[in-house]
Amino acid sequence: MTDKEKQQIKALRESGESYAQISKMMDLPINSIKTYCRRNNLTSIDVEREDKTSTCLECGKPIEQTPGRKKKKFCSDKCRMLWWNSHSEEVNRKANYSCTCAFCGKQFISYGNKHRKYCSHACYIDDRFGGAC
Repeated sequence: MTDKEKQQIKALRESGESYAQISKMMDLPINSIKTYCRRNNLTSIDVEREDKTSTCLECGKPIEQTPGRKKKKFCSDKCRMLWWNSHSEEVNRKANYSCTCAFCGKQFISYGNKHRKYCSHACYIDDRFGGAC
């Protein structure tokens, strides 16, 4: 790779072009582009150009963003849980499973675990140690 090509790659990355786009433009292998960019710290150009601070969705406090990491939306776990609880219709929950309780036979929805056997802790205890739900 020539010095001219290296300068062109750097300029294209700083303008926001992807590895694939640069590869097509310059007719170079995509892995060569990726390797050059990694070795010269050109991997997260788009992250560095963004504003490094944002505000918490719940309380509005400023959040310091770390370059190269996923963007933070909340300043703390407390704010995250408050927001989720008050905006439950906006949370995209994909892992809802319909299950049948092994003890009482009731249908229930399990989030994230399709192999769940009991609808509640009480049914688990009653099934394991005997009793009525």
